[in-house]
Amino acid sequence: MHPLRVEYAAEMAGVLADPDLYTFTGGEPPTVEVLENRYRRQLEGPGNPDEHWLNWVIQYDGRLVGYVQSTVTGRTAEIAWVIGTDWQGRGFAKEAARGLVAWLDGQGVERIIAHVHPDHAASAAVTAAAGLTRTDQLDDGEYLWTT
Repeated sequence: MHPLRVEYAAEMAGVLADPDLYTFTGGEPPTVEVLENRYRRQLEGPGNPDEHWLNWVIQYDGRLVGYVQSTVTGRTAEIAWVIGTDWQGRGFAKEAARGLVAWLDGQGVERIIAHVHPDHAASAAVTAAAGLTRTDQLDDGEYLWTT
């Protein structure tokens, strides 16, 4: 994983170009310009001293394949990841999510949360592999998974 940089926008636009990536999350593939603006905002941070945005791209064999991110507020972190469809099913999401959870644990984060659509079996498997457990709580149509 590498810390997010605006310069990754062009390559990440290709990684995120498949409309199928948005089946469970909504939205549409971003353009390079949209990603450049998003990455600039993410790198500037939330402007709230009690909140931290952590964003990394995932690289394999010299190519970007997705990203992992976390918003940390106090001792709670919300995590998310996306792997481009060409690289799904190879364990990249599990490895990145496990690494992120381990890193957050090492930083003293006490509660880690992921939001997973009830029908998204692949994300549920990644979340479970990262050590989170599904709750019965729904938030905007997605189950909350927590440590």
